[in-house]
Amino acid sequence: MSSAILSADDLNDFISPGVACIKPVETLPKADDSNPYEVTTEDKAQTQNPAPASISLTDCLACSGCVTSAEAVLVSLQSHTEVLNTLDTHSSIDVESLRSQPSYSLPPDAKLFVASVSPQVRASVAATFDISERRAGHLIEHFLSGSQGLRLGGRHNSSFRYVFDTNRMREACLVLGADEVAASLTNETSPKPVITSACPGWVCYAEKTHPHVLPHLSALKSPQALSGTLLKSVLSKTLDIHPSQIWHLALMPCFDKKLEASREELTDKWWRDSQSEDFTDTPIRDVDCVITSRELLSLASARGITLSSLPTTSIPRAERQPFPDPLLSRFLLRNSPSAQRPDSSTSGGYLHHILLTEQARHPGSSIKTVRGRNNDVTDYTLTSPNGRAILRCARYYGFRNIQNLVRKLKPARQSRLPGAAVRKPGGKSAGDSVGEYAYVEVMACPGGCTNGGGQIKVEDVVESVPATNGEILQAEKKTPKNQKEWLARIDEAYFSMESEVSEKEEEDEKTESSQHNGTNGINGHTRGTPANVINDIDINEVHNILAHWSQLVDVPLSKLCYTTYRRVDSDVGKSKKEVSRMNDSTRIAAIAGLSGGGW
Repeated sequence: MSSAILSADDLNDFISPGVACIKPVETLPKADDSNPYEVTTEDKAQTQNPAPASISLTDCLACSGCVTSAEAVLVSLQSHTEVLNTLDTHSSIDVESLRSQPSYSLPPDAKLFVASVSPQVRASVAATFDISERRAGHLIEHFLSGSQGLRLGGRHNSSFRYVFDTNRMREACLVLGADEVAASLTNETSPKPVITSACPGWVCYAEKTHPHVLPHLSALKSPQALSGTLLKSVLSKTLDIHPSQIWHLALMPCFDKKLEASREELTDKWWRDSQSEDFTDTPIRDVDCVITSRELLSLASARGITLSSLPTTSIPRAERQPFPDPLLSRFLLRNSPSAQRPDSSTSGGYLHHILLTEQARHPGSSIKTVRGRNNDVTDYTLTSPNGRAILRCARYYGFRNIQNLVRKLKPARQSRLPGAAVRKPGGKSAGDSVGEYAYVEVMACPGGCTNGGGQIKVEDVVESVPATNGEILQAEKKTPKNQKEWLARIDEAYFSMESEVSEKEEEDEKTESSQHNGTNGINGHTRGTPANVINDIDINEVHNILAHWSQLVDVPLSKLCYTTYRRVDSDVGKSKKEVSRMNDSTRIAAIAGLSGGGW
């Protein structure tokens, strides 16, 4: 549940609880005059000043008794402070010694630090420092793993050994997503439409308030979750270390991604063999910590590092550590950027890729676009040369638009009058529904993920960047006009698709290719054959790399790439009178309105 006005560092000490919390006050530490810890009702809270409640993100995910924004839940375990504490507490695993010396004794407290960075975060940093998205990625990598970054400080001089672009796993999500939609089109019993599940704010909302939507959600993991599963499974397998010794940090544009990382379904218990000797009953998260673009600035500031002073060129090859598996290294660390087209949205381009995939299967077809009631609602129709509709899709961004979508997805009501027709909510007939869509891309934030609540704001830039960087950055106050211009600037960076590759980078990529496989592809497959390239993504290569991953870790893709959702009852402990007076939807809508959009 995303808010554009809060960050983990802005939280006060009060959580506004629901009428009943499934984690009773009695199970929390007893309150005393000096240090009270409790979650209580609002009438009591008005007369007290409680300290932070002893509740974890996982606890709050199991209940919707509390209606609050995701970042208003205590996120102390996922913040820039936690990143620093973890780096200072644990030394880095010496991978070279681990692989080359059989007698090497692994320190018990050592960890392998890895990070994944989303393109929206790079775009936010790019706009902040007036550089390209590609150069922003280099800057972030230097900060996380380079000799001038985090390793300069801390007790152990620990830093992140591997820094990955989530675009690589986004490509896998797009290919698998298109396969999922194609399968649903041939299965008459499959719920229509398939709906995006990459937005955790939307998923939480559906699970807690509209469980009838859950059968429609795509079973695919998000790029963040898929990256976490791949890194933990492959590194633990190839290096023969326990997943708990791998610490994965994700840099994301949205606070809700912290909630996603806390889901029990996204832990090692869902893909590891429970019969293995080192299996524990305590689930190990695939993503240990999530910080946002704004928190990245806080992380650098806390370490005394000026981000703008770091190099924006590719990290030296001597400092770039090879991934243990050559084929995956070739795929994950490829220099060439993934294309982000302006017509593909700022949220990964799921709908766009599905349309292009189906268009490739229907030569001569064209895509017709019709804008809805606002910029965040758009209909897409793939039509044959004779004008026949082949495929219908839609995009719904922002909480207010999502409400309209879920109303249309409610099961049809049968009138009690004899001979009456089945009616859909809102007075529409059963034939006039979103069931005509094959796919709907849903995101909680208006404008998509580049407008996530964790992105760097205009006022943040004014405080941290010299005013000479541009007219937008000279504004002293945030106004609707300059905020709109600022978002346009982030979008421009996101869609820049800079293809500049230095001669050194190009030479390094050719060298890695010849060392890994003797070709410029995977398993002898030459990348770039027009017949299997859709939306600049080599479909065969993605399928090959996924198959290789599954074979390497000896886990089926059904466990590695897919997840499940659950209905969460939201009326725990409430009387019928209380439920009828204010249900969850009403309260959430009120909060969404106050926070200025999203939810």
